[in-house]
Parts: sequence; C-alpha cells; structure tokens
Amino acid sequence: MQLIITDARFSRVRAIQLSGIRLIAVVLGLSLTLMLVSAVLYHWVFLKGAREGWPVISTVVRLVVRDEVAQRDRFMRENIDVMAKRLGEMQAKILQLESLGERVSGLAGINPADIKAKPGQGGVLIAQHSLTMDELQAALSDLDQLTNQRTDVMTVIESRLFEQKIKKMMVPTEQPVKDVSLGSTFGWRIDPFTGRSALHTGLDFPSEPGTPIFAAAGGVVVTQEFHPQYGNMIEVDHGNDLITRYAHSSRVLVKKGDLIKRGQKIAEVGSSGRSTGAHLHFEVLVQGVPQDPQKFLNAGITLARLAKR
Repeated sequence: MQLIITDARFSRVRAIQLSGIRLIAVVLGLSLTLMLVSAVLYHWVFLKGAREGWPVISTVVRLVVRDEVAQRDRFMRENIDVMAKRLGEMQAKILQLESLGERVSGLAGINPADIKAKPGQGGVLIAQHSLTMDELQAALSDLDQLTNQRTDVMTVIESRLFEQKIKKMMVPTEQPVKDVSLGSTFGWRIDPFTGRSALHTGLDFPSEPGTPIFAAAGGVVVTQEFHPQYGNMIEVDHGNDLITRYAHSSRVLVKKGDLIKRGQKIAEVGSSGRSTGAHLHFEVLVQGVPQDPQKFLNAGITLARLAKR
C-alpha cells in the first residue's frame, strides 16, 4: 500500500510505502487510539451529565443506581432471613437445654423454680413479616442473655452434682478385703480370749497374711500407729464425723496426713495386737460411736447394681 502526501506551500510530494506488517500495526494503533479517546470522552460526558442533571443521562444514572440498590437490598434480605431461621433453631435448642436443666436439677437437689430463667424467654422465632436488622439484633441480644443464664444454671448444677459425687466417694461402701468370706459380724459375741459375751464393734475378714487391704472410701489418714489391742492400726477421716478403722495389719503403706482415694491399697492383712489369727478388723464410727459396717457395704452393693441397669 502506498500513501502520497502533498504540500502545496512547498510544492512537495511525499510517498509512504506500507508493507503488510506495517499496515496492520498502523491500523491497530489507530484503532486503540480511537477507542481510548472514545472512552475518555464517554466517561467525561457521562460524569458531567450526571452532575449537571442532563435529562437522558440522569435517567440512566437513576435506573442504574436503583438496580444496584435493589440487588443490595435483596441480598441483605436473603441473608437476614437465613440468619432469622438459624436464630429460631438456636432458640429451640436453648428451650431443650432449659427443659433438660430442669430435669437434671432435680437430681442435683435444686428446686427448678429457683433457677428458672425469666418468664417468656426463649422459644422458636416465628415472624409473620420479614425481620428488620434492628429486630434481628434485639433477638440476638436476648439469646445471648438467655445463653449466659443457662450457662450459670448449668454451672450450679455441675457444682452440686460434683459435690454429691464427692460425698458418695467419702462414704465407706467399698469392700476393704476382696473375695473373702466374712468372719465375726458386728454385735454381741463370745470373746475368743475371755469366753464371755462382749460387743464386737466391727467386721472381721479372715485372710492370708499379706492380703491387700483397700480403703473403703476416700479421706485423710488421721491415725497410723501401733495399738495394744488393734495392733498396726489406721484410721481414715471421711468428713462429717465419719471415720473408718483398719486393725491388726502386718504392714502399713500410708502415714498420718496422707490423702487417700477409694479402693487404694493402704495396708496388708496380719495378726498384730489382740488377735487369734490373720484377719482384718474393720470398723465404721460416726461421731465416735461404732456403727455396723455391713450396712455401708450393703449400700455400696445396691448402688453398684443400680448403676448396671
């Protein structure tokens, strides 16, 4: 392709020869320049018309803005509706937890009326109209307050149940010697040394020397000594003026002041003190008065059976 440029003032003629590649480059350059100029002019005219309120451009701007606002409102409405549905589900679960808390509170020895939340709180969120953002925020605030109340209630119930568990662990219901037949029981019997009637203040568990002796409940060792009558003796304080005594052992594995747990090995069977043979003499004292240990052990057996059901 050949372009001829003439200049009348200087009477000159100039010819430009364009090959295929140059022609394509020139066409592309002109096209890009034209597009850039058009975009700049369009942008400038559109902004100027929008600012100054040109009729046609103002109408187009209003339509575009209205469409964007409608899309944004629709998006927010959809999200608010989804959040409202989730909020309703959460409130329903809170109601279930409240009902469960009332049932469990009875097991913890707490009057459900004393821990009941504010009347009318909770419940499934039912809306005849779409919620506004303010209404949703208010519902979320109420739910947060109700959740905090439920948390406090569950904490109290947990504390009470833990306290009850500790108390049960401090009651001597564990067999102190395993898999042995009971010898002398609690009550009046013929004393093996004097041949006269005497009160036997505990239970005797005949066993081989060295047989393990276990703590009937958790507590603190308050006595560990050699007694002329009881031989190697251990006394464990379980609180509430409740003490257990383990006598005639051959070997003691704890000392005064030790904190022990239920079922812990504390000694071994022997025949120390006033004894005719190897056995454990086991006593339970409440406020210093001997009680029949068999009642406590039977209670432990009953509880174990109930737990298996």
